[in-house]
Amino acid sequence: MTRNRLEQLVLIASIIGGVSYIASWPMDLSAPLELAWKGSGLGLLAVYAALRARSLDGWLLTAVMIFGVLGDVLLGVQFIVGAVAFLIGHLVAIGLYLRNRRPVLSRSQRALALLLVPAAVFIAFMLPADRAAAPGVAVYTLGLSLMAATAWTSRFPRLTVGLGALLFLVSDLVIFAKMGPLPDTFLTGLAVWVPYYGGQLLICVGVAGALAKTRILPAKPGRGTMRSMVEGAAPESAVLPPQSGSA
Repeated sequence: MTRNRLEQLVLIASIIGGVSYIASWPMDLSAPLELAWKGSGLGLLAVYAALRARSLDGWLLTAVMIFGVLGDVLLGVQFIVGAVAFLIGHLVAIGLYLRNRRPVLSRSQRALALLLVPAAVFIAFMLPADRAAAPGVAVYTLGLSLMAATAWTSRFPRLTVGLGALLFLVSDLVIFAKMGPLPDTFLTGLAVWVPYYGGQLLICVGVAGALAKTRILPAKPGRGTMRSMVEGAAPESAVLPPQSGSA
């Protein structure tokens, strides 16, 4: 089996695991089995990211997915520990996106990134009915919204990575709304899981695909190595900071 084929099979298995997890909700499963099913979708995304990793950026993406799996599973064991795992993953993702900043931003792009963080933190702070939980929710959302803002302003495609990060943010805001005015129903469960897994899928596929498209261009005499950029990034004539090889 070729590596390409293996990557495709792992990605398909991840999608099956992520989508089919919804079917487990009405089942009377043991906690370990339910958590394993829940973690299968993102766990296989971590495997997919690792199979495609060829550089530090690729391994940072893998780490983001791994901390996502830990967060998924640990939330069902100890909520705070799971939230910390997710927060660490957000910090790693911020580092990944800052390493791949978009050279030029339009006013609207810059405005969205600047407004997103305070707006998300304020909304999250206001949602929990237990006001003692509000400061912790706000701190977590600060990391999450910074992740989404840096994803949006990175060189990675916005229709996958930027949108995926925003979906992740929406998912967690629904979780916080369930701590307050929103009832815990099947529909609100869908409103959490679908944008969460869908967002992580878009981030993983988008970053991995963008890194794979980066290629080394022949160097001109007397000049350093030039890299082509992925969709939405700088022109191919732009010189990128040295990185650790193509991903």
